[in-house]
Amino acid sequence: MKLDILAIAVHPDDVELGCAGTLMVHARQGMKVGVVDLTRGELGTRGTPELREQEAQAAAKIMGLEVRENLGLADGFFRNDTMEQMAIITAIRKYRPDIVLANAMDDRHPDHGRAGKLIADSCFLAGLRKVETMADGQPQEAWRPKQVFHFLQDRYHEPDFVIDISAVMEQKLDAIKSFSSQFLAPKDHEPQTYISGTGFFDSVIYRAKMLGKMVGVEYAEGYTSAKMIGIRNFADMISETT
Repeated sequence: MKLDILAIAVHPDDVELGCAGTLMVHARQGMKVGVVDLTRGELGTRGTPELREQEAQAAAKIMGLEVRENLGLADGFFRNDTMEQMAIITAIRKYRPDIVLANAMDDRHPDHGRAGKLIADSCFLAGLRKVETMADGQPQEAWRPKQVFHFLQDRYHEPDFVIDISAVMEQKLDAIKSFSSQFLAPKDHEPQTYISGTGFFDSVIYRAKMLGKMVGVEYAEGYTSAKMIGIRNFADMISETT
């Protein structure tokens, strides 16, 4: 299955927080979008890996994903080395995305920045034909995404561009709420965390509002890019006067 856009993120729920709106906007345009989660989020304070998988699949339906796969890397202990790179390279060659959306290159949670670099490196290596991988008993062809963009997470980084998600903001919030063990969590026997209260959930909305205001729309998601971004014409741009 070839995808137009593949979001790769270290924890189930990273995609929902960072780029769910972007995926839904493009899915509504007829593009094929999917998600690869690197870990099962097994070190999360609340819930269980099994519950997180159920929540991830519920969110996938809301986002209209073609596929959601989990690579089962070690939460908290993965490294940017050959084993992890080869697992991601295999997934990239399997889905052959034109665009990859990845974790931020630096963030409050150390897994995020480490994953951002791992994903970016793996996207480059996936284009080298002498890096050999197999799938279903057959050698895979080399494939390098045209672009790798890193979505904003907890820490604010000045985005290189933003995407208008106003039309799907409510669905983005529904996808986040699918992770009921993590967000807006009840005061039960499990401890409250940095992300479990209303303050964190509200901050997601405020961030989207702030990014939208910068370009004259209601809500937006922001991205950084290591590569220069080109456009075909000025009509592709959103002006804050629109």
